Amino acid sequence: MFSTLPGGAVALLFLLPCGLAGAEELAARLGRIFDSPAFAQKRFGPARWVRGGAGYTTLETAAGANEIVEYDTVSGERKVVVPARQLTPPGGARALTVDDYEWSTDAKRLLIYTESRKVWRTNSRGDYWVLDRTAGTLKQLGGGAPASSLSFAKFSPDGSRVAYVRGNNLWVEEVGTGKPQALTTDGSATLVNGASDWVYEEELSVRDGFRWSRDGQSLAFWQFDVTGVEQFALIDNTSALYPKVTQIPYPKAGGRNAAVRVGVVSVAGGAPRWMAIPGDSRAHYLFRMEWLPDGSGLAIGQLNRRQNRATVYVADPRSGVARAMFEDQDAAWVDVPPGDDRRGGFHWLQQGKSLLWLSERDGWRHVYAARREGGAPVLLTPEPADVLSVEGLAPDGEGIYYLASPDNSTQRYLHRSAVGRSGAARRLTPAGEPGTHGYDISPDGRWAFHTYSRFDRPPVVDLVSLPEHKRVRLLEDNAALRANAAGTVEPPVEFLQLELASGPVVDGWLLKPRGFDPAKRYPLVVYVYGEPAGVTVTDGWPGARGLFHRALAAEGYLVASFDTRGTPALKGRAWRKSIYGAVGVISAQEQTEAVTALGRLKSYVDVSRVGVWGWSGGGSNTLNLMFRSPDLFRVGVSVAPVPDQRLYDTIYQERYMGLPEENAAGYRSGSPIHHAEGLRGKLLLVHGSGDDNVHIQGTQKLVNRLIELGKPFDYMDYPNRTHAIAEGEGTTLHLYRLIARYLTMHLPAGGR
Repeated sequence: MFSTLPGGAVALLFLLPCGLAGAEELAARLGRIFDSPAFAQKRFGPARWVRGGAGYTTLETAAGANEIVEYDTVSGERKVVVPARQLTPPGGARALTVDDYEWSTDAKRLLIYTESRKVWRTNSRGDYWVLDRTAGTLKQLGGGAPASSLSFAKFSPDGSRVAYVRGNNLWVEEVGTGKPQALTTDGSATLVNGASDWVYEEELSVRDGFRWSRDGQSLAFWQFDVTGVEQFALIDNTSALYPKVTQIPYPKAGGRNAAVRVGVVSVAGGAPRWMAIPGDSRAHYLFRMEWLPDGSGLAIGQLNRRQNRATVYVADPRSGVARAMFEDQDAAWVDVPPGDDRRGGFHWLQQGKSLLWLSERDGWRHVYAARREGGAPVLLTPEPADVLSVEGLAPDGEGIYYLASPDNSTQRYLHRSAVGRSGAARRLTPAGEPGTHGYDISPDGRWAFHTYSRFDRPPVVDLVSLPEHKRVRLLEDNAALRANAAGTVEPPVEFLQLELASGPVVDGWLLKPRGFDPAKRYPLVVYVYGEPAGVTVTDGWPGARGLFHRALAAEGYLVASFDTRGTPALKGRAWRKSIYGAVGVISAQEQTEAVTALGRLKSYVDVSRVGVWGWSGGGSNTLNLMFRSPDLFRVGVSVAPVPDQRLYDTIYQERYMGLPEENAAGYRSGSPIHHAEGLRGKLLLVHGSGDDNVHIQGTQKLVNRLIELGKPFDYMDYPNRTHAIAEGEGTTLHLYRLIARYLTMHLPAGGR
């Protein structure tokens, strides 16, 4: 990797010292953040509620081996329910390393997931074992299947069988006999049963691709036919003497999608019955599927190709006949409920008579109850504020728990709203605890694992009772992280609201250097995302990346981030949907305006020394800012960007931009590659060559364009790394040191 220096000299960037007194200190600080346990965050679990919430289990370690411990929710009484010796295979020398686990409904059997191997970014395959606590036996599933070749295993409702996916087919195995039976046999490289293709996994959270019926006699499953979907080749040049090529079916914007359908197959065998969902199976998406609470049918959610109409169908598993029970529409796009492999993507009221649905039909993201028998949905959260997500049902069945923050979109609180009777929503999270709160609510709605953090305060996990939100006991306090972070979170973060020249008021945060002197002017580094998939301005612990920003600030930088229009902030439909058809355009304009507004508001911001960096969509916005506002943004680091929106996947890009053939001008205007002639500052491009999500293809096309234009730039290719650029020893630390070194080299730190 080479950098052009003043006078035309060229130096190897890896070996070039930045010339700053604090360079070694910064490198050491980043080493502590990314390559030591000093700032590691401890998480509680994996925990599972048992007996409806009367108890919970968690995975603990004793003498270097896993064991599963149960706690009584009320008393806190602890007992080891699965000691390490019971997790040791017959004839084995050591207990299984438990990656995850699941109880049968009666808790007499335990399903253990181990030896997992990543397939996609979140999917994996591994080995499964069943511990029969009554018989005292531990048996591996799969009937001699290759190592780490099973995925998504789940108990039947009575715990007598386990279903799983192997070789793109759906299998079932009786726990007692241990004889696997293939329920589908047509699985292949192009036909996937019980799992998903890449784009569904990434963009619709469809991973676990089958559901047990309530009586345990059949399975409903997704089937993906990827025939005709264009293949993208990932080339591994480093693992062997000759390159290895992996082909992935990946539909790019405007391209052909997989044909997707839902089938029901009996565990006794026989051909599947396919659900007759209307519409071309390649021009629609089946985003959710699960059995109705009474087991009488399937609820199947469908999106049209433009994703501006969502329909929930009820399908008869015997005949396959489907009828529409509810439809939601939006002039831009419809946000569908997130998937949950353990709990399903839908919430139901009144034993399944009504479906809970989040809709923006009145300008706010509100919760509605849609009756199975049809009719207009009933509004359950009438307050003029957004609901982030439904978290569960209150114990009396007459209320819902949900996350919202009506007065501050950077924070998250638990609320409860009545069902079937009038009354204002009630905030349950205590008023004296501003910040971000997350909840894992027990099945009976009376308890929750509660995680609380702030931007400058690492997460604490406790058990609370609901609805009074009373702390029962502390579960994880992250004491070591809190102690080590104490010296890094000074000065405290400052949250901002900036009025832009074009009208919107945006949220932001600002970090200041140690020994900050308001009489001086400091360089500014902007961390950007700016797309509809996420926000950066939240009052919650930002993890290692937040500590990286603290390390930059300590060197003598102001570091800031802004959530402009189009990001999913809790500010109403108009805020979020304003970006439709103009991804990359509005964000570039408003990020520029935000920096200008900050410079007017804070005299210590040196707007002649501004840098920007971002990852993925943030990498794209970094490019747009460097190309469109070169007089303001002098230095940029773009990690894993999408320089041309036509190169990204169908579901994401078409959701926010429309179909390419209908919005060709928008795709061109929002894509940084078409504005590269504007580059005047210092630009570093970073990408992993094994990125299956945002392909290095786009960055290489941008490289060609910059060469064609005669523009100097710097470039770093991380061989065979994915979108996370985290694989391989030392990779994460190397990347963040690279970003820091580039900024300090070209945007000198310190006040003037």
